[in-house]
Amino acid sequence: MRTTLQNWTLLFGSAVLLAFPAAASAQLSTYDIETRIGAESHVGNVTGHAKDAALPYRRYCVGCHGPLGDGNGENADWFLTPMYQKPRDFQLGVFKCRSTPTGTLPTDQDLFDAITRGFDRSNMPQWNTLSKQERADLVAWVKHYSPRWANEKPGAPIQIPPEPEVTAERIKAGRDVFARVQCWKCHGVQGMANGPSASTLTDDLGRPIAPFNFTEGSRPKCGDTDQDIYRIFMTGLDGTPMPSFADNIKPDEAWDLVFYLRTFMRQHSKEKDLAKGLGLKPVDPNAPAPAASGQQ
Repeated sequence: MRTTLQNWTLLFGSAVLLAFPAAASAQLSTYDIETRIGAESHVGNVTGHAKDAALPYRRYCVGCHGPLGDGNGENADWFLTPMYQKPRDFQLGVFKCRSTPTGTLPTDQDLFDAITRGFDRSNMPQWNTLSKQERADLVAWVKHYSPRWANEKPGAPIQIPPEPEVTAERIKAGRDVFARVQCWKCHGVQGMANGPSASTLTDDLGRPIAPFNFTEGSRPKCGDTDQDIYRIFMTGLDGTPMPSFADNIKPDEAWDLVFYLRTFMRQHSKEKDLAKGLGLKPVDPNAPAPAASGQQ
């Protein structure tokens, strides 16, 4: 009788944990995760199967992301600094790099690209040496950790308009956008990640996180093409202080901001040459914020 009562107590306690997960992390059991082992991914003409990724995940990923996909692998504690974040907790189903609107799930292609590309300023390497099938299987494996994929569909990818020609006027307009939406508060007036808010930033789990330093030579985490940088503004980096600006800046203004940010980067570019020719100075935090495009 005592043993039976203890068992019921344990079962009830487990149910409570599952029903009321702690705010800091998802509390999913091995059993719950295994119910989704049939998860699939679809990347181009390749179908990935979670069940086929168990061994590759254990070989390449478990040391950081952990056997439960919660980011608590044996190596995870070595990474917890503002610059190098703890490995992703897949159980939460929240991802920085997406082509989809803020708050929505990424597409399978988004996850595939993240595995392939890796992340600068982190311990997540490029896995482009794995076959396309292996990477598609790993995408399905990542998905099987979170119940979000059982209950939600990925968001529709945002539309990126054609990139306009870079001009001096657009770069000056980009500086106005940078000032108006106060990018400098985190990234600094010269993009050096030393804005007044930089040292106070935390992610959604309360862990310190550093803003991106445009001047240090590393690539943005979600890709380094102009389209990639545009996408970051319009989707945000979920789980971080970087919001979506889809409701605050127009597509043309987003392109202007892309061009202005290029003037901070080490790499030689047309944008840097145009800014130099203009004698362009950093934004003045004490100046009144410029009006939005189309306003007086």
